[in-house]
Amino acid sequence: MSTDQLSPLVADLHLLTVLAATKSFTETARRLGASKASVSMRISELERTAGVLLVRRTTRSVGLTEAGQQLVTDMQPAFERIAGSYNAARDTVGNPRGLVRVTAPVALGRQHLAPMVADFLKHFPDIHIELELTDRFVNLAHEGFDLAIRHSHVVPETHVAWVLCDTRSVLVASADYLARRGMPKHPNDLTAHDCLLYLGNQAGSWTFAKNSKRKSTERVGVNIRGSLKANNSEVLRDALLAGLGIGLLPDFSLPITAKAQPHLVRVLPDWQVQGFFGDKIYALRPWSAQVPKAVQCLVAHLRGSFAQGFGPAGAGS
Repeated sequence: MSTDQLSPLVADLHLLTVLAATKSFTETARRLGASKASVSMRISELERTAGVLLVRRTTRSVGLTEAGQQLVTDMQPAFERIAGSYNAARDTVGNPRGLVRVTAPVALGRQHLAPMVADFLKHFPDIHIELELTDRFVNLAHEGFDLAIRHSHVVPETHVAWVLCDTRSVLVASADYLARRGMPKHPNDLTAHDCLLYLGNQAGSWTFAKNSKRKSTERVGVNIRGSLKANNSEVLRDALLAGLGIGLLPDFSLPITAKAQPHLVRVLPDWQVQGFFGDKIYALRPWSAQVPKAVQCLVAHLRGSFAQGFGPAGAGS
C-alpha cells in the first residue's frame, strides 16, 4: 500500500490503538470525542480495507485478534512519538495550553486537590483539567490519564514521579468513644475495642512498630474487629467522629481542629501502624521522553500548594 493510500487510514489506525488500551467502544468514543456508533463503523471499515478481522466483539468484552494486536504493537510507538513531537513543538510558543487528565483518590481530591486545581486554572486559562476521583487503582496509560496523584511507599520504575509532600497515617478515636471504652495503652489492648477498617488494605489485623531510636524495633501484630469497613477515608473519619471506634486515617483526612467542632484524639502515639496509605504523596505519569508544558505547570503548582501542608491536624495528643 502506498503512502497516499495509507494516509486516509491513519486516524482509524490510531483509533484502533485507543480501543486496544480501553477495551471498550464506549470509553474509546468518550476519549476521542466521537459517538460509539461512529467508532464501531470506523473499525468495521478498517477491517474491510485490511481484509482481516482486527477486533473480537462479544456482549461482555472487546479484544484484539492476533492481526489486530500485531498492528497495535507495531504502531503504538510511532503514535507516541508523533504525539510527543507535536506537543513539544506546540509548547515552544505562547502560553501553556491543552487538556490534562488527572486521577486522584476521592478524599484527597475532594478535600485538597480540588481547591488547588481551581486556583491553578485562574492562573492558566488556556489549560483545561479533567479530574476523575476514584479509590480504585487506575492504569494511566491504558485509560489515557496524563497524571495521577497517589499516596504510596514506592512508585513504579516505569513512571516519572514528583514528590509533592510527606504524609503519615494516624490512629485516632473520638473523645466520647475513649471516655466510654478507655484509652488503649498497648497495641494488644485493641482486641477489646471496636476498630474501623479500610476495606481492601487489610485482612483483620494491624502490625505496629514502636517509635524508637534504637536499631531493633519492637513489632506487635494484633487481630482487630469492628462494625464498619469502608474504602474511603472520609466515611471512616465521619464514623470515628460519631464515636463508633478506633481507626486509622491518613493525615490529610483528619478534621481541622476547632473549639466548636468535635475532634479526634491520637491513640497509641508511641506506635506506628505499618503498611498503610504510603508515606509520600506523588504526582505520577508513565515515562515519556517529553513532559507537556501544561503537565509541568500543573505539577509545579501542586508541589507549591502541597508544601504548605494540610492545615492544623485534628488529632489531639
